[in-house]
Amino acid sequence: MYGGNQLFSQQLWGNGPAPGQFYNFTGGYGGLATTRLNNNCKEYTTPGLFGTQHSSSPITTGTSVVGIRFDGGVMIAADNLVSYGSLARYQDVQRVFKVNNKTIMGAGGDFADFQSLKRSIDQKMIEDMCHEDELEMKPKSLYNWLTRVFYNRRSRINPLWLEMVVGGLDNGEPFLGHVDLRGRAYQDDVVATGFGKHLALPLVREHLVEGQKLTQHQASEVLRKCMEVLYYRDCRSMPKYSVAVCTKDGSVVQGPFNVNENWQLATMVKGY
Repeated sequence: MYGGNQLFSQQLWGNGPAPGQFYNFTGGYGGLATTRLNNNCKEYTTPGLFGTQHSSSPITTGTSVVGIRFDGGVMIAADNLVSYGSLARYQDVQRVFKVNNKTIMGAGGDFADFQSLKRSIDQKMIEDMCHEDELEMKPKSLYNWLTRVFYNRRSRINPLWLEMVVGGLDNGEPFLGHVDLRGRAYQDDVVATGFGKHLALPLVREHLVEGQKLTQHQASEVLRKCMEVLYYRDCRSMPKYSVAVCTKDGSVVQGPFNVNENWQLATMVKGY
């Protein structure tokens, strides 16, 4: 039809999904079994032994993550608690991570889902190192990839129960973004997950002046105050927290730190 023209005879997207089907992003459909009939090469996908298994709710969860974009970089903080329901089960788990020298991230929500996702990200980092071409994943690339993965899983009614904060330096400019379990995303000078949306964001915005950015020291002090307030008001939080920082000098995870606890006010609470 095309007279031997190889340009038009090639597939437009050789590794893509068939029409009407999904691309096999991270997570996939582990609970499905596939049967191939050799006679006519047809495939039938059937539920596994226990049917199609979808996560209906998170189990082991981490609470708020707070990120701030300051003059020269990005800072992300989260406490070190992963709860099993209402039980403060794992009390020394970092939920902020260095991806590479340009990218950091923090995770709130189901920690098992995050561990699965992080394995894929770590494998990508290994591949980047093996190529030895001095190219690294930028924060905006990771941010966009997460929006596609989360939206894909949401479309299958099997979401990753996560809220992610991604930050770093993209072409020398500080970048900070938020992605939720439905694939919705936005970028701002300050982002937060969980109770941090209600308690931490107002505290940070009080210190923001239009047309000016916080210094690294100011951002560190504001984050410390945010983690203190979250510890007081969020029953799934704890006083120990870690901070990931990305500047032109690279990325590093600092901590754990402890908030300045002051429970003198508790002696004035009566009537309960």
